[in-house]
Amino acid sequence: MRWESGRRSDNVEDRRGLRVTRGVAGGGLGTLVLVLIGLYFGVDPSTILNTIPTGGGSSVQQSSEPRPAAENARADFVSVVLADTEDTWGPIFREKGRSYEAPKLVLFTDAVESACGLAGAATGPFYCPGDHKLYVDLAFFGELARRFGAPGDFAQAYVIAHEVGHHVQNLLGIEGKVRAARGRSGEREANRLSVRLELQADCFAGVWGNRADKARRLLDPGDLEAALRAASAIGDDRLQRESRGRVVPDSFTHGTSAQRVSWFRRGFDSGDLARCDTFAAREL
Repeated sequence: MRWESGRRSDNVEDRRGLRVTRGVAGGGLGTLVLVLIGLYFGVDPSTILNTIPTGGGSSVQQSSEPRPAAENARADFVSVVLADTEDTWGPIFREKGRSYEAPKLVLFTDAVESACGLAGAATGPFYCPGDHKLYVDLAFFGELARRFGAPGDFAQAYVIAHEVGHHVQNLLGIEGKVRAARGRSGEREANRLSVRLELQADCFAGVWGNRADKARRLLDPGDLEAALRAASAIGDDRLQRESRGRVVPDSFTHGTSAQRVSWFRRGFDSGDLARCDTFAAREL
């Protein structure tokens, strides 16, 4: 992926080295345990974060340890990818007579406080609609390569673009409608709505990839395949099979590996936002 000469975003908030701790009632170890349990049973981590009480007090400590050069290079890369999403979604929104509000991206270490609650690195990258911010612990990208077998710059860019896709859903009012509908639904239907929301974010990530490559010749040979491997690696069916040896489709919250690949590919091949209406699709 040709990123070194790209523009750097001004919307990166670097909180690396800030150690956030809180009593079990308000998060901390209790939050991490709940999130891990939620991941095991296929529950969307953001749902857990939104239900954790905020009381109990928290403390923040600044680490004086220097950041490794490789980590700083990855932070630089993230800034470029974020800038590229800004340069892509701005024109798309103008085509529709709207104005794009760029999100902030927060880099953190181990745990972070957001408008959605206290989150640990175990949640993975996430978007909080309450403050319009993306949250990323850069250590996740090492996990993406080692644990999930999806190395490569464009695989990492896909992850960021997916979270930006949730921001786009928020700006378009889709996220709010789905959240309200999930609140009125039983668990099975709420999970189905979550799957459609996540697959649409995958498709939006594909739209970004298409537009960015056409405008700035971003991709090298093999980059698309790297993103597709990442999408496949984090499908609900694969994660459940690896973690507990069986698959429970009614508990899916993000979609199967095949679905995630298919919807990312749909957005990438078309570059058309209209092709990403997962809620109108009869079959995913």
